[in-house]
Amino acid sequence: MSKTSRIAGAVIGMVALAGSLAACGGDSLEKNKDGSASSGGSGGGEKGPLVVGAASFTESKVLAELYAQILGDAGYRTSVTTVANRELYEPSLEKGEIDVVPEYAATIAEFLNAKANGAKEAAKKPVASGDTAATVAALEKLAAPRGLKVLPAGAAVDQNAFAVTEEFAAEHKLKSLSDLGRSKVAVKIAAGDECEVRPFCAPGLKKTYGIDVTGIDPKGVGTPQSKQAVKDGKDQLVLTTTTDAVLDSYGLVFLEDDKKLQNADNVLPVVNAKDAGSQDVADALGKITKALTTEDLAELNRKVDAERAKPADVAKDYLRSKGLIRK
Repeated sequence: MSKTSRIAGAVIGMVALAGSLAACGGDSLEKNKDGSASSGGSGGGEKGPLVVGAASFTESKVLAELYAQILGDAGYRTSVTTVANRELYEPSLEKGEIDVVPEYAATIAEFLNAKANGAKEAAKKPVASGDTAATVAALEKLAAPRGLKVLPAGAAVDQNAFAVTEEFAAEHKLKSLSDLGRSKVAVKIAAGDECEVRPFCAPGLKKTYGIDVTGIDPKGVGTPQSKQAVKDGKDQLVLTTTTDAVLDSYGLVFLEDDKKLQNADNVLPVVNAKDAGSQDVADALGKITKALTTEDLAELNRKVDAERAKPADVAKDYLRSKGLIRK
């Protein structure tokens, strides 16, 4: 599916929303509460076990490891379980099968909006916007009745982003999506096939920026195939995310979303209020939220995707470098 394949922008409707979180499967939830699927840090289990959920794309796995290891350092026995998409892990979070999940403010807000009010009504009345505070406030109202607690959002943000080759940008004097719209240059977008209907993809580019989109090349969101297609000139624009760490290796550059088409998808923890709603958990996770930047996230992704490092090792090195864990 897809804030995973991955579109990090908020989507309209349940199917569209979870479209950003798709990939392969993960560990079974059945074996997690005893910590047997542990890949995170461990602090001896004195405060009990916590299961951290991850969607099956690199960034979510890295964030889950960061959460698990810092909670482990705080004395919890932690495990990480990977679940294919939000439609699967969010109900598990409500049930307490999963205790903590790294999330994206706008995307999860619209997901819960669709779940509470139906996809059609949510599409008519979205709750997410480019305003982080307003988006998180709306999310809190939707999460609380489901037994979920939303912890503060940080500066790190993973949003949809569009890129072109350096040569294409230079030729048409492009620095922003507004520049592309004014250029009147026709573009084909390398993206997921859902880009054709999602308001934050082709329809939004046309409406907000006046960009002449001639078609979608369905090679996926930020995949090597999509970026290669733009590098080779088959397509002109690629949909990826702001934390894409290997963009420059394809000779591609971001175009600024200067009219803020994308919603506020700041990273934040969402927890099961009963099992993980304590101040101790909030304080531990808050250390990561405060430290993590968009650039940090991109670099962590790069180490996993380009250097083939393990998410658990990348997370541990980062936490140590920031002085956030003791070992």
